[in-house]
Amino acid sequence: MRFAVTYRIFAATEAEARQRAAEIALEQTVEVPRDVVPDGYIADEIIGRIEEVGRESEATFRAVISYSPDSAGFEIAQFFNVIFGNSSIQRGLKVIDIALGATMQARHPGPRFGIEGIRRLAGRPTGGMIAPVLKPQGLGADALARIAYLCAKGGADIVKEDHGIMNQPMAPFRERVEKTAAALARAERETGRRALYFPSLPGDPQDMDANVRFARDAGADGILIMPGLLGFGIVARIAADERLAMPVMTHPSFLGPYVLSPDTGFTHAMMFGTLQRIAGSDISVFPNVGGRFGFTVAECQSIADACRSTSGPGRAMLPSPGGGMSVERAGDMARMYGSDVVYLLGGSLLRLGDDIGTGITAMRQALDEVEREQG
Repeated sequence: MRFAVTYRIFAATEAEARQRAAEIALEQTVEVPRDVVPDGYIADEIIGRIEEVGRESEATFRAVISYSPDSAGFEIAQFFNVIFGNSSIQRGLKVIDIALGATMQARHPGPRFGIEGIRRLAGRPTGGMIAPVLKPQGLGADALARIAYLCAKGGADIVKEDHGIMNQPMAPFRERVEKTAAALARAERETGRRALYFPSLPGDPQDMDANVRFARDAGADGILIMPGLLGFGIVARIAADERLAMPVMTHPSFLGPYVLSPDTGFTHAMMFGTLQRIAGSDISVFPNVGGRFGFTVAECQSIADACRSTSGPGRAMLPSPGGGMSVERAGDMARMYGSDVVYLLGGSLLRLGDDIGTGITAMRQALDEVEREQG
């Protein structure tokens, strides 16, 4: 079964839009002029097939182009290459939707855990989840582990490392993971409740597999990955590894240029929702409205919807807004996002020092109050 990609084409006329769609269908597959395409299988199956072109607005058109799974192969890199390879270098073209079809859905089943699996691991069956971030860069492993301990004692559901902490000499990955996992285990013994731990995966390719296994064996529950830097293929490989069986959280670092232009790249929902799900992420981090990154309410809601849509690829995943998050905004954010969400808390908690737990408790109370309001 073919899969279909919907493009937003910026064009003055429908004829121009149809011409561009025909060029995309060639560019994303055979990358040769139409008159030199061999007859038979390549012409009939491999070339992208224009299924629909229709006006979207005065200056834009929606073009649906279907592709053969044979063109995409079995690797996520080539799959994404067909979705938006060379055409991503052109102006006036944006990817706004994808329908996987049964064949590609089977090849890329999506999140291993999803919303239900993460809730089960965290012991939080309902309500928004609280995830303080270990930072800032420059602290040693002992100091980061102490923050993790205070967060877990205070009732955090997830403790994640900041994406900027990887394998620097101040807090090397393996030392940091061992000490943080031990601190969280201590908090669990004292409270009877586990906070899931997601360390940030360093980027050296030759050490990546060994580091993931080290983290698992040391007591980490999941792993934080930056697909913009490490690649969506790394996300897919770790998510699919049955021996690891570790949930994956993805971070948006380096992905901003894919979404910030109004007429090129991907929609926010596609990049931080759909593509992350296809790769197998269980939790997708993205910049929150009102923070320092400038995403709008509509953009953030579209991301959350794409993460949780029951018609999306594979299991529904958890959206995780971060930046500008605080206890004071918790109620408004809960009303905006609903209950299936992971809230990242960074600087607002660190201001509390040893009283981080009081901030987490206040956040929990605010989220629970909204959940009661909503029935």
